[in-house]
Amino acid sequence: MLENIYNQLISPDVNLINALAKLLLSLTLGATIGLERRRKGQIAGLRTFALISMGATLAMLISIYIPQVYLGLKNGDPGRIAAQVVSGVGFLGAGAIIQMKGSVRGLTTAAGIWMTACIGLAVGAGMYLISIIATLLIIFILVNIERIEVRHNFLWESKIIRVKMHGILDDIQPLRDIITSNAVHISDEFMKFNYEDNITIINFMVRSTSGVNMPHLFKCIKQQGDPISITITNEMSM
Repeated sequence: MLENIYNQLISPDVNLINALAKLLLSLTLGATIGLERRRKGQIAGLRTFALISMGATLAMLISIYIPQVYLGLKNGDPGRIAAQVVSGVGFLGAGAIIQMKGSVRGLTTAAGIWMTACIGLAVGAGMYLISIIATLLIIFILVNIERIEVRHNFLWESKIIRVKMHGILDDIQPLRDIITSNAVHISDEFMKFNYEDNITIINFMVRSTSGVNMPHLFKCIKQQGDPISITITNEMSM
């Protein structure tokens, strides 16, 4: 009996036992990736990734099943339905990307969604070991690579430094010099002159590593021109 179950599990034909095993495996692998994303506070978490992986596996099973059962073909074209998963899951990935003024978030989660769908297809095709290895590699990338980036200050962040100053400024070069001297790269800048209140607002779009001492930078800016306020945010505001 056990030998019969094993033969059905490894059979290239779609049957109840190997279909259930593949769905359970894809559920486990997808949920494992989703658990890591949920731990990072992402909206797409355990349930989302589990469903994506299982859906891709089911699509692959259908792709294999239809030529075998309805067309009598052992070597049909199982890639037709499965190919639509790779392109179609892009819509889910796009939904995971949040674009705010000045920054984009969710790219890693979107990439994880696409990769999870591919893992589901691999499980459906019977590539069990490859699927497990791919899942372990994804977890390694999501967990350990980020730690390496943080430890060695490889992780660059995009922010908006907003400085509100008294008066209508005609020269902001001193502010630029202060920011760049603190290991912060200025990507772009936007200015607003409020003539009614006699105020200038400068939005510096900057990139920096996590090791930059922002309080020290703010202190240097304050000493330069006694600003009304200094804020750091992800969104542009004019």
